[in-house]
Amino acid sequence: MNDAPYNSAVGDNEFHLIRDADLEWVDSDAGLPPGVRTKRMLFDPVMKRRTSKVRFPPGYIEPRHTHIGWHNVLVLEGRMCVHGMELRRGDFVFGWDLPHGPFEYPDGCDVFAVSMGESMHHEWEWEPFLAYQRQWQPETEAGRAGSIEFDRWRAEMARQHGLPPLRS
Repeated sequence: MNDAPYNSAVGDNEFHLIRDADLEWVDSDAGLPPGVRTKRMLFDPVMKRRTSKVRFPPGYIEPRHTHIGWHNVLVLEGRMCVHGMELRRGDFVFGWDLPHGPFEYPDGCDVFAVSMGESMHHEWEWEPFLAYQRQWQPETEAGRAGSIEFDRWRAEMARQHGLPPLRS
């Protein structure tokens, strides 16, 4: 993950205030399928700690993955479905550098994430991601539309990678 776009000048012991409204949503460069956006709040180059808000669009599936480091994730809005559990506002998940996921965001989700480690670039494989069958149904029209759109994209990726088409 490229850490330059973070407020990397903040490598000191000063007190800092960062207003959410002053930060722009940018496309994630964490190696995930397209659609994830982030607001990068802080990068501590000494501890290699990243603090961000992350937005997963309605219908998104995050592949089973690993990365070199850990993360704390607090759900701010929406639904995050993890290992058979549905997380909503105020719920928390911790992930280490062991394989974890897939995660589903049936209606979209905003999270507050703090990560630390060499890299939060997600390493994952196309075949299991494209073969994965949704476990959670959207509750909103935006979620239903997002799921259809995301699955169309996954079907196109399966075709491009010479893999079997998605099952309905």
